Amino acid sequence: MNSYELIINKSKFISYRYDLSTLSDVETILSSLKKQHKKATHICYAYIYNRDSVHEKCSDDGEPSGTAGYPILNVLKKKNLTNILVVVVRYFGGIKLGAGGLTRAYTKACAEVLK
Repeated sequence: MNSYELIINKSKFISYRYDLSTLSDVETILSSLKKQHKKATHICYAYIYNRDSVHEKCSDDGEPSGTAGYPILNVLKKKNLTNILVVVVRYFGGIKLGAGGLTRAYTKACAEVLK
């Protein structure tokens, strides 16, 4: 697991990268992160898993539709990555970022944790 922290307008974005050996790893990891970050405002994620067939999923976890999970998934697809999960935990800092700001923040948090 790698992690990266980004602060934008007082909001903290903590991204985590996990290699997946099975699809059931996703729920285990998400459950663990939800316990670890109980006060987080959002825990958004995307994964691509490919063994016998391709499984992919993303979640905005309450962020405006398409501003968190899909940007993370888009980075994974552009980099042609599989068997990977990226989770971005957000602690809201009191300043709204807008749809474009959220999309840029989640994209950057994902791209940085993959470096």
